[in-house]
Amino acid sequence: MPECLKASGIVLFCICHAILSEKNITFAHMTEQEIHHEADKILKGRVFTPGNITSLGEDDVFVFGSNLAGHHAGGAARTARRLFGAEWGEGDGWHGQSYAIPTMQGGVDSIRPYVDRFIDIADECDQNTFWVTRIGCGIAGLTDEEIAPLFDRAFDLYNVRLPESFARIIVENRLRKQHNQQ
Repeated sequence: MPECLKASGIVLFCICHAILSEKNITFAHMTEQEIHHEADKILKGRVFTPGNITSLGEDDVFVFGSNLAGHHAGGAARTARRLFGAEWGEGDGWHGQSYAIPTMQGGVDSIRPYVDRFIDIADECDQNTFWVTRIGCGIAGLTDEEIAPLFDRAFDLYNVRLPESFARIIVENRLRKQHNQQ
């Protein structure tokens, strides 16, 4: 290739790069709108935990946020006790058709080991379908953005249903991470 064309190509690349940089466009970066659109495609057809569960199938399990004392007096914990076999005084684990994850004892880091154990159990008990409620996002006062990432591994299990808000956060976080690594 003649030297003048090599130089022209370098100049053209520099001009294009400057224009794209000025408009904040890179090939490895997706805008938030593109991330939302891509997440919509990924989540299309997926089954999510509904906002209000009043009945379960025979092999279904209602997963809810609890306090360590197992005082299931309000929110999803009350539903778990009234409808799905959660036991008063048992604030952690599987009872009847319910699974309690403690969320009232501290922040996200104190909840993580309980969620990790739940995910391990759900992975082993693949004949059951686990319907995860928005644990920690009611009485415990945490946000979907704080809790959803704890369930990243559960997103890939075919027998775990997450709230749509959790699933969207997980997918969008994965897309951001994937495109930031390119």
